Amino acid sequence: MRHLRLPAPILRVIAPGMRLWWRIRKPRTFGVKALLLHPDGAGRFLAVRHSYSDPTRWGLPGGGYKPTLETPAQAAAREVAEELSLVVPAGAFTVLDTVVTTLEGKHDTLTILRVVAPGEHVSPSPELAEVRWIEDIRELESAPVSRWLMTAVAHLSSP
Repeated sequence: MRHLRLPAPILRVIAPGMRLWWRIRKPRTFGVKALLLHPDGAGRFLAVRHSYSDPTRWGLPGGGYKPTLETPAQAAAREVAEELSLVVPAGAFTVLDTVVTTLEGKHDTLTILRVVAPGEHVSPSPELAEVRWIEDIRELESAPVSRWLMTAVAHLSSP
């Protein structure tokens, strides 16, 4: 399944209008976020900054999907391939959490998954402003961090 990908400058321009539309219409949406663990097993994970919406905020790769067409794991595999050029089988993903949020004005069911990356080399799409392998969120200096990245990392330290 192929999704329409708009260039980052266009996404930056239309993002505020999309959020306003979501607040008015309150659509039901589904999304995924993928926590990629470094393949060396040393506890590092990948943080990304998207080039649209809030490009200063660190978060996780991911995006929307239609549950009638793909599972959260299939969507995460697709998003990781599109955003980072990493091929990860959907069966390799493990669900960390599923939350329902109305943060952006829509009724969004978000699934956070984790997977060990098949390699450390990533090739970011224009949708990403920056990617960084880190061990600790404090390495991101004083930049804002998405609540989904915080949630995923909290699952790493819980038993």
